[in-house]
Amino acid sequence: MWYVVQTYAGREDAVCGLISQLVSNSLVQECFVPRYLTMVRFRGEWQSCEKPLFPGYLIVVTDCVEQVEYELRRVPAFTRLLGNDDAFIPLQADDIAWISAFTTKNDRVIGMSEGIIEGDEVVILKGPLMNHAGWIKKINRHKRLAYLEIQMFGRAITTKVGLEIVRKRA
Repeated sequence: MWYVVQTYAGREDAVCGLISQLVSNSLVQECFVPRYLTMVRFRGEWQSCEKPLFPGYLIVVTDCVEQVEYELRRVPAFTRLLGNDDAFIPLQADDIAWISAFTTKNDRVIGMSEGIIEGDEVVILKGPLMNHAGWIKKINRHKRLAYLEIQMFGRAITTKVGLEIVRKRA
């Protein structure tokens, strides 16, 4: 089962490393921060960069959630398993399928997509957003980002992924 761990935004990688060190390997099959690939301008040049898909959250794959929750208390950083008062709630099967459709076990990074704008319509030519242009709510061409509205963690959230628009036709 996949469980979501909340932490401070910007500290996801450090907390994931601490979990890998301090929580028993027999309890955690995988701990990762879902990421997306985008382009950023640094000193006048465009460079590829990985950013967290869900800032402030990481995912732990385990079958023993109560033991993991107990061992998370040893991690010297803010960590909280998402759930309600009674129990910890694992990710739904469609949430897991969404993340797994664009990433693999050892590479949890969603790649860059490429597309064109024809009139008011976005056409994705290649990349993970191909055949999923309906998810796009907004495009920032200057930052090479697409804002997606998806159902995740039991609610509608907005997240960003990399999208380069190579051409625009009126």
